[in-house]
Amino acid sequence: MIRPNEIWVMVEPVDMRGGIDGLSLRVQNLLGRTPCDGAAYAFRNRRGTRLKLLIWDGTGVWLCHRRLHRGHFVWPTADTSSVTLSARQWNWLVTGVDWQRLDAPAPVHWRV
Repeated sequence: MIRPNEIWVMVEPVDMRGGIDGLSLRVQNLLGRTPCDGAAYAFRNRRGTRLKLLIWDGTGVWLCHRRLHRGHFVWPTADTSSVTLSARQWNWLVTGVDWQRLDAPAPVHWRV
């Protein structure tokens, strides 16, 4: 199983025709990071209906592609080129849920 130590979401959309080499160059040029550092890097198309995940597993590079048939991925907006997500946020993002609006419920105080 592939378990990245971090998930970096690239804010700007990319051309989905790009492959491993082109997306790796984006990671290096925009973040100054190496794509084989154990982190996963996510990219989306302009419409937000497709995403690609670039990840190194220690022996090779994986490039995974996901497409939503309805709706779109709720992508972060930021002044930076990327945002890091927790595993929980990532799981919501890839299912098309607005993960930015999910908060823990307020604590319940029970009184007798």
